[in-house]
Formats: sequence, C-alpha cells, structure tokens
Amino acid sequence: MSDDRYLTFALGKGRLANKTMELFEKIGITCEEMRDKSSRKLIFVNEDLKLRFFLAKSPDVPTYVEYGAADIGIVGKDTILEENRNVYEVLDLGYGKCRMCVCGPASAGELLLHHERIRVASKYPCIAKDYFYNKKHQTVDIIKLNGSVELGPLVELSDVIVDIVETGSTLKENGLEVLEEVCPLSARMIVNPVSMQMETARIKRLVNELKEIL
Repeated sequence: MSDDRYLTFALGKGRLANKTMELFEKIGITCEEMRDKSSRKLIFVNEDLKLRFFLAKSPDVPTYVEYGAADIGIVGKDTILEENRNVYEVLDLGYGKCRMCVCGPASAGELLLHHERIRVASKYPCIAKDYFYNKKHQTVDIIKLNGSVELGPLVELSDVIVDIVETGSTLKENGLEVLEEVCPLSARMIVNPVSMQMETARIKRLVNELKEIL
C-alpha cells in the first residue's frame, strides 16, 4: 500500500496510554496534539509520520482492532484474554506487570483441591471460566461483578474471586490471599490481521524498533 495511508493506533486510556507514548518517543514517534491535556479532540494526528492515535476504554481496544477501525492496539493481556477478539498479539511491552489470580480466605484453598462445585466472583468471567473449566477441570458457578470483587467472599456471595493482583495489599487488609496464579499480565501490542498483511513492512519495522529498546 502507499505510504499515504495513516497507521491508526487505539490506546487504552490512562496510565497505559501515557506509558505507551513515553515508549514511542524513545523510537522517535511523537504526537504533539496529545500533550495538550485540555484538548477535547478524540483523534490525534502526526502528519509527518502519517500516524493517528485515539484513546479508548481498555475493553473496547480489541474491538476497534478486530474490525479494522485501528490497525494497532495497546492494551493489557487481561483485556485481550477476556474480550477474545480476532487479533494478532505481536509484542509484550513489559510494563503494567501484574498477575491474574484466584484469591480468597486461606480456608478456601481446600475447595480448590477437591474439584468441588464452588462460586467464583470476577470482573473477568471469560478468564475465570477458561481457567476453571479448561485448566482445572472444575465445575464452578461464575458471578460477574463490576466493583470491588474482594467483597465477594467477605459477604459470602462467593467462595473465591479471580482478579488482578499487583501488590496484594488490598487482599491482605481484607483477610484474603492469593491461592493460585492464573497467568502473568502486562501491556501488549495487538494488530488487525488484515493490517498485518497490508502494512507488513511498517508494522514489522515498528515492532523491531520497539524490541531494540525493550
């Protein structure tokens, strides 16, 4: 394809986007428009490099990439697993590191050993289901929560939770602990399959430049 075409990036809002732009600056990719925090713009453009950027809620990033509204997305591995979209994961960016874990009171550890039917609360029902059904072969009832999942075991809504753990301090304060690790998480770069074919050279160059500094 011609170099006139813009390469479009969907970035997960917040810390992830800030960290990504810091990383991109190290390989010479900047976007002055994004520095203006008071801007109401939704799409930011670097005309010289023919790049466009927009910010999106993390769960929407894989959707934009799957449908080709963005060529490339930057989002956490947790979101990629939960949304399960048709995208290529091409690079682990190494920041935003944490773990997806099964957590609960120490006494709940027993329930994980004997394949009992238990209740699991999570913001990530797809990840929880995949872990229990396909890896542990344990039948569970999964309850989706959007807020503080730590409440689940405390109010006896669930036996355990599946959630992201960074430091574990919130768990500790509430008498809960990590019982099992589901998978490690970090920020990843994902690519639309068609863009990967049409823009192979540009995307590979970008990935290789990032690999050199990571």
